[in-house]
Amino acid sequence: MKSRTRLYLLTGIHQVSLGTTLAPMAVIVRRLMMTKTKSDSTSRGSKLHATTLLHKLGQSLWLDNITRDLLDHGTLKRYIDELSVTGLTSNPTIFEQAIKNSTAYDRDIRGKLREGKSEEQIFFELALADLIRAADLFRPIYDQTNGVDGWVSLEVSPLLAHDTAGTVAAAKDLFARACRPNVFIKIPGTKEGLPAIEEAIFAGVPVNVTLLFSREQYLAAAEAFLRGMDRRIDAGLRANVGSVASVFISRWDAAVKDKVPAQLRNKLGVAIARRTYKAEGALLASRRLNNLYSAGLRPLRLLWASTGVKDAQASPVLYVKALASPFTIDTIPEGTLNALARDGELSCSLMPADGGDCEEVLRKFTAAGIDIDGLAERLQDEGTKSFAKSWTSLMAVIASKRDPGAIAA
Repeated sequence: MKSRTRLYLLTGIHQVSLGTTLAPMAVIVRRLMMTKTKSDSTSRGSKLHATTLLHKLGQSLWLDNITRDLLDHGTLKRYIDELSVTGLTSNPTIFEQAIKNSTAYDRDIRGKLREGKSEEQIFFELALADLIRAADLFRPIYDQTNGVDGWVSLEVSPLLAHDTAGTVAAAKDLFARACRPNVFIKIPGTKEGLPAIEEAIFAGVPVNVTLLFSREQYLAAAEAFLRGMDRRIDAGLRANVGSVASVFISRWDAAVKDKVPAQLRNKLGVAIARRTYKAEGALLASRRLNNLYSAGLRPLRLLWASTGVKDAQASPVLYVKALASPFTIDTIPEGTLNALARDGELSCSLMPADGGDCEEVLRKFTAAGIDIDGLAERLQDEGTKSFAKSWTSLMAVIASKRDPGAIAA
């Protein structure tokens, strides 16, 4: 945005009135959003991890993984202390792998199966136990930033992706059972998920809107979030319900890798991210948001998801460096986190607030025969089905942990 505007940013730490262009706004927001961790306190002359350097640029770095071993062995605590990790996300696929590839859950599962609990009941009890422990590890960050950072995420059953009422009920139930203020409930940004997002926000449930693949899907999710906030304000409730919008990146490039020229390889996801980042900036600076900031609104933050590189020939930190941007979150797989930690330098530029050359890049994909709008819808549908498939497999994995020789009821 070239025009000057007046923007109120209420982060819960500071309220700032700015008369400036969007780019300087991002710089000030970045400074407001920085969370001090132990790894930030490295003495002068010491070499900082690239993870810490990224954090100092104003981006929150979250771990896209959760296992009981990460908790029991102190690995997650080390990531927080040494690698500036300030949050965590999970999904059905992550939990499927965690339970299938570890014996850490076996005793609990067998005990709960003997009690006659269903696989779904057992899963949510196990997941909540792990995520509550993780939420407590991140609680000092949550408190220090007044709720801006330090979150963990738990997803409702993906079988509810097209069930609005069921999603709302599940979101309320899971948040109440977590009994922690820094737990997001993940709701997909599907057609049926959008009204569920509005209702959850109105009910005071913090939401991580998942499975977003485009600027348009992000804006639809933001609109649902704002409707919920408008209703809270009208009802005399506080407008401080934290929420994030998760935009998936690498699946774009995986979907077109064999359909575009080599020079366009691994560029579609970043172009979509830049287009969405520009739209977020315009929304943050809009008159509607200005009015809501004065009522205490905490802005919906962009979260970059699916940032693990799927191209074996590309750098494992390709997306991390391309998505460096203030006032956003990048949730990354454990392998990507460790690769970034090994990277001695963070040789990257901040994502341009005006989207840079994203529209030119997207036109090249269109010229190559890619229907970008159609692909966004397809990716969301495929993502929904993929998580549902993982959920079914997860239920089977839990059932398989039954005591040897036990007869199913």
